[in-house]
Amino acid sequence: MSDAAARRPRRSGLGLPTRHMVAGALFVLLAALPFIATAIGDPFLVVVFTRILVFAIAALSLDLILGYGALVSFGHAAYIGLGAYCVGILSRHGVTDLGVHLAAAIGLSAIFATVTGAIALRTRGVYFIMITLAFGQMAYFFFVSFAAYGGDDGMSLAQRSTVFGSDLLRDSTTLFYLTLAILVGFYVVASALVGSRFGRVISGTRENALRMQAIGFRPFRYQLVAFVIAGCMAAVAGVLLANQAMFVSPAYMSWHRSGELIVMVILGGIGTLIGGVVGAFVVLLLEEWLAVFTTHWRMGLGIVLILVVFFSPGGVSGLVQRLFGGNR
Repeated sequence: MSDAAARRPRRSGLGLPTRHMVAGALFVLLAALPFIATAIGDPFLVVVFTRILVFAIAALSLDLILGYGALVSFGHAAYIGLGAYCVGILSRHGVTDLGVHLAAAIGLSAIFATVTGAIALRTRGVYFIMITLAFGQMAYFFFVSFAAYGGDDGMSLAQRSTVFGSDLLRDSTTLFYLTLAILVGFYVVASALVGSRFGRVISGTRENALRMQAIGFRPFRYQLVAFVIAGCMAAVAGVLLANQAMFVSPAYMSWHRSGELIVMVILGGIGTLIGGVVGAFVVLLLEEWLAVFTTHWRMGLGIVLILVVFFSPGGVSGLVQRLFGGNR
């Protein structure tokens, strides 16, 4: 096995048609969830699954660069925090429109990702991991020291974002469907990207960057664009998280959160897109379930992760591949 192959992240064997079928079935089931919650008399399910959808968006964005570009970013949660703080800071100053919050989050994250990505992408392997971790922690400690907006304690929101002046998002079901719609839209966009020439260049760079340069491509530019796109998608997740929790905290952008996103992608299946979504469901549902029995729920999650690595290296997607026989 070549050195490049040894460094390559293991990808799920789940075939493209099967991935889309799994994604379609999952999205349809999610669309019915508020009706199910009403039928069983448990509206809190909508709140729980809105949070899961938010992190599914963040995990999907990370899989775009981790699964297809082999870019292991340990600072990806910084973009969630940037998006959340755009909501908190603008709302504190009377700007509550969701469109403005999204535009500010995407713009700020695009600038941050461009600057940090231009530096980090000049390195490889563990050096890339450490530089993204450093930038993520810089963002974290900046907001910890930002006493005017709560510092380490964070800050609560007086209300959720408004939509053209109306308070539509006050209803948790409306926020749930908005989050689901954004997740579906991002999945479609990401699928189109990885299937395009742009995606093939990113994947080819993961396999052999020198060969891509030899045939006339400049991998750095493609990687940087992918890095920025992933950061902007995660920032949108941050905007939604701030609205779901009605709270903003530097903890959203800590390296621990970035590690959790990586775990989500690994559990679901690297390089499948839907794997990040499924991984978010697995991690957060396990958190909800294990927390009922113990405060040390992360230990249980660690055991599950070890079992997946040993018995299903392709994650949940690899398990589906074996059960239903999808082709790559």
